Amino acid sequence: MRKFCFFSLFVFLLLTACAENDGQEAGQQSDYHSSVEEKASEWLTPSITVAAVGDVLIHDRVYDGAWNGERYDFQPMLEEVKPFLSEPSITMANQETIMGGEELGLSGYPQFNSPYEIGADLQDAGVDMVTMANNHTLDAGEEAIQNAISQYEQIGMPYTGAFKSEADQDNIRVLDTEQGISIAFLSYTYGTNGIPVPTGKDYLVNFLDREQMADEVERAEDLADITIVSIHAGQEEQRTPNQEQRDWAQYAADLGVEVVIGHHPHVLQPVEWLEGKDGQPTLAAYSLGNFLSGQYQFYNRIGGVLQFDVVKEDNQTRIEAPRFLSTFVEFEEDGDILRDLRVVPLEAVAVEQMEEDPEQTLTDIEAHMSQYMPSLEFIRKGAE
Repeated sequence: MRKFCFFSLFVFLLLTACAENDGQEAGQQSDYHSSVEEKASEWLTPSITVAAVGDVLIHDRVYDGAWNGERYDFQPMLEEVKPFLSEPSITMANQETIMGGEELGLSGYPQFNSPYEIGADLQDAGVDMVTMANNHTLDAGEEAIQNAISQYEQIGMPYTGAFKSEADQDNIRVLDTEQGISIAFLSYTYGTNGIPVPTGKDYLVNFLDREQMADEVERAEDLADITIVSIHAGQEEQRTPNQEQRDWAQYAADLGVEVVIGHHPHVLQPVEWLEGKDGQPTLAAYSLGNFLSGQYQFYNRIGGVLQFDVVKEDNQTRIEAPRFLSTFVEFEEDGDILRDLRVVPLEAVAVEQMEEDPEQTLTDIEAHMSQYMPSLEFIRKGAE
């Protein structure tokens, strides 16, 4: 996690105040010190930035393209968006395809199993938390889940939504920051494509269940300043949320959840403010689309990075300034392999990769994402 130290700023402000007040009358000094203290208080209000991306969907044509002769290397695919993942204090991603490793046999659609390297390479790019509850969690069975968790533990990557034991599931994931702001993460899926959970091992994946969510949110709210819930639901390829997504997002908001992040449709859906518990606003992103995938369809190649600020003041925490960077998956087709695959800011996409005018596409996507939230801001690479 990236940190920012406010103490030096406070010292600088006080030293400046002392220097500029040298020789002034006592009353003037008092007034000036009060002004400086107020300004320092404003600057010292703890604040962090959180980012979220959509589905990491590793088709066989993606990992085949990542093979460099020695390892599956996904780092070049993420290089151009790395600053938008690494600069926020905490970045989360939905690991859509289970990371069971080569020993189980790598595979793509319809039952995925991904190489271990994707976990470490996401971490290298700036991802701090992965969610694992989705319809592909059980694609390669219990062993793949245990393998993935073992790898995440080895590299120190927090995970949620799929677990190695009941005790592991019972442990609410909370990430703390040096700014004194803590975030709890929960993750649930509508199903697992009909693959049954092994008897007596319900901990392997979290399903959408109102009673379980209510219990875990209550515990999370006691442990952390805010709670982020990932909901894997909706209709694939549909660019607006269906009633199931809306109902679950509102239910989470009514429980007191501050942020809802949606996955599964594989296309972008708009962002919205919901009225939650005690009138508290809840930020809901119904679907962040595909972040890294081998899907060919135009809208499946468009994803994004959602960022927002978490501000803590007088022991009250609020969500501020949601903003969005549109991204696109570029690649060259080489038979069944995708070469030179890159996740890039949408505004930087090569013209030959687009079905429409790039600038018009970016304008249309931004209008689509902000239709429920006209105040949503947008990140442009040129402004960074």
